[in-house]
Amino acid sequence: MDRDLWSGLAVFEAIVEAGSFARAATRLGLSASALSHAMRSLETKLGVRLLDRTTRSLAPTPAGEELLLRLRPAIASVAGALEDLDGARERPAGRIRVSAHRVAAIYAILPRLADFARAYPDIAVELVVDDGFVDIVAGRFDCGVRHALSLQADMISVRISEPVPLVFVAAPAYLVDRAAPVDPDDLVQHRCLCYRYTSSGVVHRWEFERDGQTSERSISGAFTTNDIDVMRDAALAGLGVTCLPLPHAARQLADGTLVEVLAGWAPTLAPNHLYYPSRRQPTAAFRAFVTAMRI
Repeated sequence: MDRDLWSGLAVFEAIVEAGSFARAATRLGLSASALSHAMRSLETKLGVRLLDRTTRSLAPTPAGEELLLRLRPAIASVAGALEDLDGARERPAGRIRVSAHRVAAIYAILPRLADFARAYPDIAVELVVDDGFVDIVAGRFDCGVRHALSLQADMISVRISEPVPLVFVAAPAYLVDRAAPVDPDDLVQHRCLCYRYTSSGVVHRWEFERDGQTSERSISGAFTTNDIDVMRDAALAGLGVTCLPLPHAARQLADGTLVEVLAGWAPTLAPNHLYYPSRRQPTAAFRAFVTAMRI
């Protein structure tokens, strides 16, 4: 088969799966203009339009849909053959795409990557940080990392961290002219800094745990953000009280730029798990990555 034709077919399938040229370009490591050129070249060679494109959306034409029905099994077969070949290598090689929330990326994954890179220099890792819900299958990730209670269904999971304690904090400057809260009921007298989930748009409900009893409540936020770093920096700037994973505030608590409030009320998050589809046939590179991450 014409090499350019096969390349164009793979690009066509990737664009449809991604739902846009921009997302497909990111996944393939190419520019959107390069994909657009490849699609025009493919449609010219085949003499048929495969995509209906507007400024807002794209969808396969009826001819494109028919081609995809035949094309996808072939692409899956080629991918399987390459995975089998990967298993025959003396040293695992390839690229691993990981979706992880920020705290897991910084404190559970990054500390292990230096040793992993030395042991497996032919494996490239792409770590995409996203605190929202991510469909790792649709996003073409090899695996995701989330807390155990947030995993997608029908997944194999591997624990990669201990439980993650939370802590309520504020800057000393914020507490200069007001009493620190010691009970959740005291929060109505304070400015609270809240987190909004990007994927759902829902504002996180604060959770409390004491003497084995747990509760949660909606908090009226004086400041809301979808970025945990910004939320910590807002607390450092003296905007109010917030709740953070302890590892993400440990340095600031140690140097006194943040102090703990509501002592004894902070809950603990479930351990982080690496997860991937149960139907996935792991490559040698992916097996090596999972082994390196598990505890």
